[in-house]
Amino acid sequence: MTARISDWRMDHVAKQVNGGAVIAYPTEGVWGLGCSPHSLSAVSRILKLKNRSWDQGLIMVASSIEQLKPFLTGLSDEMRDQLERDWPGPVTYLVPDNGCCPLWIKGTHDSVALRVSSHPVIQDLCQRLNSPLVSTSANPTGRVAAISPLQVRKNFPAGIDAVVPGTVTDRRSVSEIRDLNTGKVLRTRNSG
Repeated sequence: MTARISDWRMDHVAKQVNGGAVIAYPTEGVWGLGCSPHSLSAVSRILKLKNRSWDQGLIMVASSIEQLKPFLTGLSDEMRDQLERDWPGPVTYLVPDNGCCPLWIKGTHDSVALRVSSHPVIQDLCQRLNSPLVSTSANPTGRVAAISPLQVRKNFPAGIDAVVPGTVTDRRSVSEIRDLNTGKVLRTRNSG
């Protein structure tokens, strides 16, 4: 957890992310790959590492709803209430795109995948960045998601600029994905 990570180290990782780095870090359930959502080159590197198409889109995680505010304008009160009930936590919502999200994040979708994480490493890093972070599981497409830093290194022997110390905090499964418009669960915590 971040209690064991020095401020200097976390500041250094934040500077790396702002400079276009690709990092690996623990989340609630599995290890993730991340970068700044503002860096097309870093997002492209993640997609290449995972052998994933850009049109699938990526998740953005944040430390607070406030950090996601630009992507939440135009939502109904009921939708906002739903987000506030489930966040922070391991639930990703597909939120209708209001035109604010870059194409390289949302892919070909008319929605944006967003989550406010309860994980202390993500909380700390996003606060230092004052920005959301791209988040995708640390595995090549079609392989099992990493649940340890060792598995991250095995999955990606090269191409990651930093591995943030920490551990997963929950059931070792990917986040649930729900459509905010319909309430439909598109991925459960046990799938991946």
